[in-house]
Amino acid sequence: MLESMLKQHFGYDTFRPGQKEIISSLLEGKDCIALLPTGMGKSLCYQLPGYLLPHPVLVISPLLSLMQDQVDQLKMRGEKRVIALNSFLSMREKQDVLSFLSHYRFIFTSPEMLMQPQVRHAIEQMTFSLIVADEAHCISQWGFDFRPDYLRIGEIQWKKPRPPVLALTATATGSVVQDIVQYLKMDAPYRFIHDVNRSNIKLAKVMFAQKEEKITWLLEHVSATAGPGIVYCSSRKKCEEISLKMLERGIVAASYHGGKDAEDRQFIQQQFLQGELEWIVATNAFGMGVHKENVRQVIHESMPANISNYMQEVGRAGRDGQQALAILLYADGDEHFAHYIATEDLPKQHHVEQFVYYIETGQQPEQMLQNAEISETGFRVLSYWLQQEPPSAVKQRLTKMMQEKDTEVGRMLALILQEHCMRERLVQYFGQNLSLQEGACCTNCGLRIKDFLLERQQGKTVNVEDWRKRLRKLLFGAP
Repeated sequence: MLESMLKQHFGYDTFRPGQKEIISSLLEGKDCIALLPTGMGKSLCYQLPGYLLPHPVLVISPLLSLMQDQVDQLKMRGEKRVIALNSFLSMREKQDVLSFLSHYRFIFTSPEMLMQPQVRHAIEQMTFSLIVADEAHCISQWGFDFRPDYLRIGEIQWKKPRPPVLALTATATGSVVQDIVQYLKMDAPYRFIHDVNRSNIKLAKVMFAQKEEKITWLLEHVSATAGPGIVYCSSRKKCEEISLKMLERGIVAASYHGGKDAEDRQFIQQQFLQGELEWIVATNAFGMGVHKENVRQVIHESMPANISNYMQEVGRAGRDGQQALAILLYADGDEHFAHYIATEDLPKQHHVEQFVYYIETGQQPEQMLQNAEISETGFRVLSYWLQQEPPSAVKQRLTKMMQEKDTEVGRMLALILQEHCMRERLVQYFGQNLSLQEGACCTNCGLRIKDFLLERQQGKTVNVEDWRKRLRKLLFGAP
């Protein structure tokens, strides 16, 4: 039966590994955690049940770009009863959507939007067939992007009986899975853990004596080898610097980071998806949920702060199953900046005392943000935990979080510096074993970068329409 429904709604004859087991569990009313690598069809695990179950499916996604991409894909398949309840909507549009919310088959929203009183009230009045937490690793307090409102999803008073919950992610360690189960209040969930190894992605590292040498190598490399590709950097400034240097060399590239407004980011993403850009130079703000099949290279100009980030970003290459290459550039001392990036936004012990002082003196803690005394992420962390625990316990929690960040940076450094198979160590980090030795799969196993790349075609150009007209067409179908 499921195969016939798959053929009817999506045109596929067979399921990919894990999809049928996950969907069957959800149709039986069971909660489910699904760890499926990028490109393995996670979205089908809730889209097919959406056509087989009687009530709407609520999908909670962490990024606007991810949400919009999923909505666009459904619309291209002819689905009209789909909506993204997000900040792109005007106040009037939001009111209209909330008034007719039960008429939609698929409802996408963010955890922050979900917690707005008006939205939460509307959601709690509805009957759902399925609740989906997409990119569920974001739920973990140890995740790369701490989102307190993700932790509060379990507070929603769903109509009884509570619908099954599906948590989707590409990578998660055992501790992150435990966080997902705890904060989503999952009931003995069925777990499908796919092999995290992506054998078509070759793993390379290039070591430098000086940090400055990395830029020279990178520019020469992308000038000579074929994309499309993504360069990950640790700062917005570095993204701008490298993308400009690429453009000066005639390479069609653009920078992507949180400093650009939402419309600019959406436009750049669409250019990349449509093949109008050879390279994206980005912070880790780019890539989650971006469905581009033919990314041939992912290059880390900066050392990732942890292995989970590295695995997520590397996984954006080779989604078409063809060979792709992930290159990590390392210079002595990179780990110090990685540690800074990992911990800069975490609140410090004195921030706890400041926060409590503001409250005790009748002031608004938000003044800490206005006075630039704390980062926005740090403020969110404190706001959440000080509602849950006394200040002394929050200080202990912050100490533990800092120690965990230190440990993760150390594990990433060990992966770079060790001389054993990089792939084997990477897979072991996620509690799995490499089932088959793959020959020259990484630099430590004899991989040579030049053996796996095509020569870049010179003279590539791009014809870009007026971006505002283009964006309106992409997002809203306007002429």
